[in-house]
Amino acid sequence: MGNAVVQLLMRWAVLALGVMLAAQLVPGIRYDDGATLVAVVVLLSFLNAILKPLLLVFTLPFIILTMGLGIVVINALLFLFVGRLVSGFHVDGFWPAVGGALIVSVTNWVVSSFIKSSRQRDQRREEQRRERKKPDDVIDI
Repeated sequence: MGNAVVQLLMRWAVLALGVMLAAQLVPGIRYDDGATLVAVVVLLSFLNAILKPLLLVFTLPFIILTMGLGIVVINALLFLFVGRLVSGFHVDGFWPAVGGALIVSVTNWVVSSFIKSSRQRDQRREEQRRERKKPDDVIDI
């Protein structure tokens, strides 16, 4: 259970970083305070877990036709929807939502790949440590 909670908190931290970067880099996206940021992160996480898979299934022909760019539109619409639902989080239109969704996606991709490579490096070190500690199969007399 502890590992799942840590993973959830890490995902929320990465998402919060992405939203903060989007608010800094994209004109038309802003949030009032930290509590608003937490609400945005929790709601975006919930929508990405529940609503996004349904939208992906129903819009699959559109996604295939646009060679995957439809996923960016879905992410932007979810970002815009959260902007409408959360008081204190402002997304001024579709194009700022696209920019914000792209920044959040890139941030997630970069941080996740960094964490994954770090985790793989740690696993390799652990395997090498185990290999060094293995006793020989030969019995010395």
